[in-house]
Amino acid sequence: MFSKSKINEPGPASGDEAETAKAPKMSDSKASSDFTPSSPKAKPPASVLSADLNITGNIKTTGDINIEGNVEGDIRAHLLTVGEGATVKGECIADDVVVNGRVVGKVRGLKVRLTATARVEGDIIHKTIAIESGAHFEGSVQRQEDPLNGTKGAPVTPSASTSPAPSPSAPKPAEAKAQ
Repeated sequence: MFSKSKINEPGPASGDEAETAKAPKMSDSKASSDFTPSSPKAKPPASVLSADLNITGNIKTTGDINIEGNVEGDIRAHLLTVGEGATVKGECIADDVVVNGRVVGKVRGLKVRLTATARVEGDIIHKTIAIESGAHFEGSVQRQEDPLNGTKGAPVTPSASTSPAPSPSAPKPAEAKAQ
C-alpha cells in the first residue's frame, strides 16, 4: 500500500506536471493564434508629432494623430488633434477633428470641434460641429451627411454661396454657431 500510495502521489503529480508542462505549450500556441486576431482589434496609441517637428508633405493614417508641431500639407486620419501651439497649413480630413491650435485650410470631419484656443482660417465641412466661446474662425461652415468624401458634396452649396458674401463681416462665428 505504501508503494502504491507513494506511486500514486508522486506519479500523478509528476504526470500532472508533465501534462501541465505540455498543456501550456499547446495552449500557448493556441493562445498565440487566439491573440493574433485580437492584436489588430486593439487600438494603437495616437501618433504624436512633437512641438519641435516641422513637416512638409502630406500625412495619411488610419489611426489617431496629435499634431504639436508645424505641418505644411494635407492630413488624413481617424482622430486628428491639433495642439495649442501647432500650426497646420493644408486640408485636414478626419472622422473626428479637434482644433486647439491654428489651421489654415479646409477642415472636413464627421465631428469637428474648435476649442477656445482654436484659430481656423478656412472652410469647415462637417456632420456635427462645436465651436467654443473664444475660438477664432474665418470661413464658411457647411453641413453634409458625408463630409469626408470631398468634392462630390461640395458643389451642392447654396448656403456656401450665401456664406462667402458675409465672410468679410465680423459676425461670421455667430452665423457659424447658428447653422
